[in-house]
Amino acid sequence: MGTVLDSHFLALTAIVTVGYQLLFFVITALLKFDKVTDFAGSTNFIILAVLTLVLKGTWHFRQVVLSFLVVTWGLRLGLFLLLRILQWGEDRRFDEMRSNLGKLAVFWIFQAVWVWTVSLPVTVVNGIDRDPSVQAADIIGWIMWSVGVSFEATADQQKLTFKNAPENRGKWCNVGLWNISRHPNYFGEILLWWGIFVASTPVLEGSEWLVILGPIFLTLLLLFVSGIPLLEQSADKKFGNVAAYRVYKRTTSPLIPLPPAVYRSLPSWFKSVLLFEFPFYSRNLPEEGST
Repeated sequence: MGTVLDSHFLALTAIVTVGYQLLFFVITALLKFDKVTDFAGSTNFIILAVLTLVLKGTWHFRQVVLSFLVVTWGLRLGLFLLLRILQWGEDRRFDEMRSNLGKLAVFWIFQAVWVWTVSLPVTVVNGIDRDPSVQAADIIGWIMWSVGVSFEATADQQKLTFKNAPENRGKWCNVGLWNISRHPNYFGEILLWWGIFVASTPVLEGSEWLVILGPIFLTLLLLFVSGIPLLEQSADKKFGNVAAYRVYKRTTSPLIPLPPAVYRSLPSWFKSVLLFEFPFYSRNLPEEGST
């Protein structure tokens, strides 16, 4: 990477990210107000995209497009999550953290790492001077982003509508996209960020390819840490003794959308290796027949 990018852009984005998350950590710790947590994460992406675009000032078409895609995603998700938590009340993820400053600090540090790492593709594109003409990778990346953000937005709205219906109280969401994936919003999230990376590749050289760590980090995070595992554990505890839920889990892909009839017919090894149906997703599922 060029000297300007190394010493200024990456360092600046790290400082801005840590500072922004620190601000919200202080708010959360002092006021015990955790309704802005997800909003703080989403808007941090917007700040980094706009800041790097404006500071570099070259305004290349690719830079503007990628920055616009990140801002659009961040605004949509940030406002959606903020309105949802204001409607539903406290964020239950913080039940054990509100009185434990150490755990709360670790969460905010991790969120800063998440924002900075996942933003790497757009940060690097905005920070370099090369500007090749639009290539197939650009268009493929933009299409991936479009499909991914559409999946995420549709899945979020479908689940919100489902949960707000009184007749669905105490039920798991299995309508719309949730009928072909147990986590269609995460599928969209992963796809759109890989799209951002693909669209950044025409300008990458040498060590700049390390920006692939952004989508890799996000994918591993959702597959193994704070995404699917936590939600699967929660759902299994709530509905694990419900026969219909066990059928839903057995016949519905965990991430990649597939018709249940197709998913049901696939061999177990195929589901584990290619469709991310990992055994630990069901470690909290009660044995059939237990109460």
